[in-house]
Order: sequence, then structure tokens, then C-alpha cells
Amino acid sequence: MLSHKHEIFLEVARLLSFTKASQTLFISQSAISKQVKALEEFYKTGLFERLGNTVALTPAGRLLYQKLLLAKQLQHELHQEFSTLSADFSPQVRMMVGASTTISLYVLPPVLSAYLQQHPNTQLTLRNRNSENILRALLDHEIDLGIIEGINKVSTVSYTPLLTDAVVAVCSARNLLGQRELRAADLRTVPLALRESGSGTLAVLEAELVRHGLKLLDLPVRVRLGGTEALKNFVRVDDSCLAFLPRQAVVKELITGELVEVRIADLSMSREFHFIQRKGTENNMPYKDFIRFTKRHYANRE
Repeated sequence: MLSHKHEIFLEVARLLSFTKASQTLFISQSAISKQVKALEEFYKTGLFERLGNTVALTPAGRLLYQKLLLAKQLQHELHQEFSTLSADFSPQVRMMVGASTTISLYVLPPVLSAYLQQHPNTQLTLRNRNSENILRALLDHEIDLGIIEGINKVSTVSYTPLLTDAVVAVCSARNLLGQRELRAADLRTVPLALRESGSGTLAVLEAELVRHGLKLLDLPVRVRLGGTEALKNFVRVDDSCLAFLPRQAVVKELITGELVEVRIADLSMSREFHFIQRKGTENNMPYKDFIRFTKRHYANRE
């Protein structure tokens, strides 16, 4: 089994930060430095280059990191097999997952609840950012699994489909736009409230506008808001703006009548939710199991 020192080294190497590793492991930075120093004394070589406030792996550090990732995978597989042989064997597992705003708020909560009930010794940290920042966090090794809206392919990342969701135009029930049917060209004169740059929802809207020869710069955007909830809460109380939001995010408000869906006859917007992983890590446990569990959860609801 991996020693405590090696587990600490893995986290520092993954994040390339003693400070961030201290925060995720809930261990003081001095204790982490002490454990890494002990490993460097054991291996008789430096494992990290200290570059001011940042660190980088030395050749020896990269070798150790790659070997420990393999050992970690074997350890998890061993734990899984022992769990089937002994109900009393249930080791602690930590997972780092990142998801875009819509997924974090509306897609994952029931999955996480069900998953953690079946895996009581799993400690899961979920980071909620927009799709662009989740991709960046994955590439920076801050998370090991991401779930994002839309798909902007990066060659070093693998993509696994999860769900398809519609993006719909909505407005306040008091807004007169709710009584009209629009066409794409009408958006040139309709006040808009939109998500911030980097949002998967915004990317879907932009792609659909291009099909109609439109750009966001052509449209009267009154406000941009960071996050689905902020945009939804704004448009609920605003009497003039139209917003584009994931259907998953506004189901309750459409049922209660707080929001009204505005039909735009020639616009059709949907986006895929994808799991993203760094290539070469697709078989890493427990993430492979979590992906299977999540896909099965939503397949059973269809």
C-alpha cells in the first residue's frame, strides 16, 4: 500500500503546489514540506524544483509520479476486489471532480447522493466553475474528472457523452415578450441578459446565431451575469430582458409560471454534457466507476 509520504507527494505533484496540497489534504504546509523532504532523503535526489512561489517536478519527481499513479490504480483495483470478498473492508477514497455550473446545480446532486450512499467511505470534492475553467482545471491537474457543457476539443483530453439538454429562451411572466413568437432576426431589437464568456450555454447560443448570420456584437446585450442562478434570478424580476438558459435549470420556474418560455421559431439549441479526462487516465479508478454509475443513473430515468 502507498505510504502516507507517497500519498502527500502525489497530491503536491498533481497540483504542483504545496499550498494547494495543504488545503486539499487538510494538513499544514510545514508538515507537507517535511514529508516531501523525507522522501527526497530516502531517494537521495530532489523531487521538486522550487521556483519562487511555484514548483516543478524534477526528472526523478516525474518518474516517481508516473510510477505512483500506476501503483495507485493497482491499489484501488485491489481494494475493489477485496471489498467483494469482505463486506467489512472499505478503505477511504478521495475524489476530485469539477463540473460546470448547470451540471453542478441541476444534474449532479441526485447522482452524488446516490453514489455516496453506496460508497460511504468516499470523500468527494466538487468544484463548480464554467466549462472553460473546468477544462483548464483538468489540464492543470487540479481535478481528475470534469463534466462540461458543449465540446471544444483539446487533443490531450478524452470526451465521454453523458446527456443532451436543450437551451431555451425565457423571460419573466410579466414581460410582454412572453406573448410573442420570435424569429432569430428579431433578436437584433430584443434586450438580452446573457451568461459570461466561457459559459457552455453562451457557446451554444453563439454557434446557433452564426447559422443565422448573427453575432453577439449585433445584438442589444444589456447585462452579462456569471452563473446560471444569477441569470435566472435576474430575468425572473426583470420586465424587459430575454435570457437563454438550460431547460434543466428552469423546469421548476416554468411549471410555477415565474418564467415563460419564448418560442423562437427558427432557433434550435441543444448541447451535450461530456465527461472530460486527461488522455491516458480513462481507466483510473474510482473515476471510471463514477462515470459508469452516473450514465446508468440517467439511463434508468429515460
